[in-house]
Amino acid sequence: MERKGLSRIDIEDNNVLLDADNVFWGISKRGNNPDALISRELISLYERVKGECDQELDNFRFSSELTAIYIDPTDRCNADCPYCYVPAKIRKHGRSMSEKELVFILSKTARYFIGKKKRPVIIFHASEPLLVKDILFKAITRFKKRFYFGIQTNGLLLEEKDISFIKNNKIGIGISLDAPSAAINNRLRFSASHVGNFDKVIRAIELFNGYEGLNVITTITKVNVSGLPRLVKLLHEKKVPCVLINPVRLTQKNARFLKPDDKEMAKYFIDAVEEAMRSSKGSKHKIIIGNFANIILGIIAPTARRLMCDISPCGGGRCFLTITANGDMIPCGEFIGLKGFCGGNIFKRSIDRAMGSEPFKKIRSRVVEEIAECNVCAFRNICGAPCPAELHAFGDMRKKAVFCEFYKEIINYAFGLIAQGKEKYLLRQGGLANLNYQYKID
Repeated sequence: MERKGLSRIDIEDNNVLLDADNVFWGISKRGNNPDALISRELISLYERVKGECDQELDNFRFSSELTAIYIDPTDRCNADCPYCYVPAKIRKHGRSMSEKELVFILSKTARYFIGKKKRPVIIFHASEPLLVKDILFKAITRFKKRFYFGIQTNGLLLEEKDISFIKNNKIGIGISLDAPSAAINNRLRFSASHVGNFDKVIRAIELFNGYEGLNVITTITKVNVSGLPRLVKLLHEKKVPCVLINPVRLTQKNARFLKPDDKEMAKYFIDAVEEAMRSSKGSKHKIIIGNFANIILGIIAPTARRLMCDISPCGGGRCFLTITANGDMIPCGEFIGLKGFCGGNIFKRSIDRAMGSEPFKKIRSRVVEEIAECNVCAFRNICGAPCPAELHAFGDMRKKAVFCEFYKEIINYAFGLIAQGKEKYLLRQGGLANLNYQYKID
């Protein structure tokens, strides 16, 4: 891959020198002489560490090991969200795993990870895993010394005893909520019986009472986009430590009618970040916006980021994979319903063979250097041009991100906050404690 070196770009009120290939950068106020940024000290540092930065990011992109498995213990869902990436036919008529099947999968997965450096993560995911919570909780109890566990749920079935179990076993929990009011949220997050999840989720959040492992998952659509700052304010009041505010994925055609405008979405997303900082500064409790924190890390500590959508190749079929309710291994849950992306069935094939399969290789071969516009974009290794499944559904996986302009706005804004020294308000406290300067020029 051709290396292009440092280039100068204007970001908000700042001059920035950035190597897009390894995310080495320097920043100064635009009011200064632009050439002052190109100091002998900065260039000397860049020349000294360029090779190390290149290698570090390349290792992160192309040599990271599988560390997480998403397991869909049931195809079925008790909700009917209009933008769901799982096709309605599967959600309504799909199958569920038996306890025996789930134990088989976890046992086989545990054997795969024997000798690995990190304890792997198992996330029970789409459609609605708590429809089979009895077998999930038994499996977690049985395998809790082998894996870290997480559950993603719409919250409709969460009971107080379930919340106690989750907290006592230190399980990560993601709960879906799209708006600060029932009227708007329940237009997007309604159940199969046409009752929304707002009241149930708010009650569950209150019972979690600041639990460190809680994340709220919000999907941005044109219906709820203007309410994002108010939602952050509400979640802060409810002691939620982290919210992920993700643009709607347009993999399924129904979701495309809900696509928000990029500029409008960027405006309200930035307002939401500002609200998170304002609320956190005036309180003992801190709330962060997880996917924005990932962007900040993508700039200040590129290999420390945790969400693998914001890098190419993405994490699908590389750092994680999904096992569907019938045992099919696919690179990511976004590929449910898309043909040609199964790497084999866990009941018949090994995880190693799935990872080496052609469908998985195809996803790992999608890199920003080979995507028109991305290959000359300064932010290509901060954004990663997500999502391959979404773009495949549009007809060509090797296109730039559907929400390209949104990502550019957000990354510009992130650089501005970093220039002001505000990154400390945007990351988890534990994450901050683990970050140390490797290179710095004052």
